[in-house]
Amino acid sequence: MNQESHATIWDILVEKGILLPEQLGLAKKQAQELNEPLRQSVIKLGMITEKELIENIAEYLDIPFMDISTFNIKKEVLNIVPEDLAKKYMVMPLFKIGNSITVAMMDPMNLYAIDDLRSRTDLDIKIVISTERIIRKTIEKYYGSISTFEEQASSRQEESVLTKWVEDAPVVNFVNNMIEKAVRTKASDIHIEPGENSVRIRMRVDGILREVATPPRDYFAGIISRVKIMANMNIAEKRTPQDGRASVTVEGREIDLRISTIPTAFGENMVLRLLDKTQLILPLEKLGFTKTEEDFYKESIQKSNGLILVTGPTGSGKTTTLYSTLNRIKSIEKNIITIEDPIEYQLDIIRQMQVNPKVGITFSSGLRSILRQDPDIIMVGEIRDLETARIAIQASLTGHLVFSTLHTNDAAGAITRLIDMGIEPYLIASSLRSVLAQRLVRKLCPKCRQERTLTADEIRLLGAEGSLTEESRVFVPQGCSDCSGTGYSGRIGIFELIVADSDIKSLILKQISSDVIKEASVRSGSKTLIQNGLDKIISGSTSVEEVLRVTQID
Repeated sequence: MNQESHATIWDILVEKGILLPEQLGLAKKQAQELNEPLRQSVIKLGMITEKELIENIAEYLDIPFMDISTFNIKKEVLNIVPEDLAKKYMVMPLFKIGNSITVAMMDPMNLYAIDDLRSRTDLDIKIVISTERIIRKTIEKYYGSISTFEEQASSRQEESVLTKWVEDAPVVNFVNNMIEKAVRTKASDIHIEPGENSVRIRMRVDGILREVATPPRDYFAGIISRVKIMANMNIAEKRTPQDGRASVTVEGREIDLRISTIPTAFGENMVLRLLDKTQLILPLEKLGFTKTEEDFYKESIQKSNGLILVTGPTGSGKTTTLYSTLNRIKSIEKNIITIEDPIEYQLDIIRQMQVNPKVGITFSSGLRSILRQDPDIIMVGEIRDLETARIAIQASLTGHLVFSTLHTNDAAGAITRLIDMGIEPYLIASSLRSVLAQRLVRKLCPKCRQERTLTADEIRLLGAEGSLTEESRVFVPQGCSDCSGTGYSGRIGIFELIVADSDIKSLILKQISSDVIKEASVRSGSKTLIQNGLDKIISGSTSVEEVLRVTQID
């Protein structure tokens, strides 16, 4: 199919809204640069699938489109079209009626091929359209593998062209570089944001969004389409939100991508969540616990039953803590089952179930099903409602160790949240083992951090009037090439752990406020989030500004 012969099909695709004018312009430029058919460029750039394109061409030329993969083709029909001819023109004979033979082609305007077939078979040629992939598979099924010298040479040439295209294509190159940069800088998210006359690329690194690029507006449609095709999303649909996922390998590391789009005034806004499988599960010792917190937490997770809660806002590292916990306690003797939304990482010897409201799988319904699977340990991604809370607590009281999360500001707040939901205090007191609240703070770059003294205001805000003075020295961010000028590199957790001992259980039964529960926990040796953060400030791990940033809501 010559792009010149079918110039008008592209106009129709634009009219239908399947292609945007700027997409077509980009594809034409690409086809000219690589001296390849426009059809190839459009498909490679992910602007349309081969099947969609072939179906539209079939409609335009009024030629039937057929999926010939299920056809039962007789041997006498195969004998009419020689193998070399079928492979040369990528044409598959289907059936013969009278003086005509019907064949499937991907390029019905290849008049030279049709003339050659007519001459070699001495029959009229009738045509249906199918995709190259289907025709190729059918040829291999009936004629044998396409492995002649000519085909191998063609394959090598095609591979060479594809390699050149990947290296030279501006859009594909841009998307590849964008993802590679995100992985190298340990970004958790990539934001692709269209403006009226511009495009902004931002990446969330160590919890903070940074602008990293402003590609030409002409590239926008190609960038979105390229990512969509990687995630098997609908390229033509731009009016409704979409979700997809993909997997890429960067520098030997497997990276999962979760892609989300929403329509905005100037085009689709896209966010890519990056999940690095090598970084998601850390040893508990690497999360940032103090030795005392680590010992208490490890003791609670070794129990055979009870409820353990991890709390904090979105992006505070709760999932990483739970995955690291399950990874530590898993064994061949324990049946561990989770229900998650979404499953962010496949854990060895642990059964994981995905929430799917479309088929009736919610946290509560999924949890009921899990209890019929003879579990020892259960992880519920989040307690969002009274029903899930009740089932989780009942499970913890009947011989199961249950982990879950809540969105609360501190550890004591999780207890009052359960009471507010409608859970009886005696059930909470009976089931609760511990509550871990957490935040993530950025770690100071060890190469460029600088020392300074504290101010009176900082001492007051940190609640450290009795332990620190204005002579106390701390570290502050400076910025260098190693940390991209931010002064920070990586993140570490700060924690607040409440162990449900007899004193805490007594306060829960009396429905005492969360502030009193927190005070009692501190008296027993626990530290608040800000106190834990203060330890990391003094050790030089992070800055005053970071601790105040993530704890100011408290």
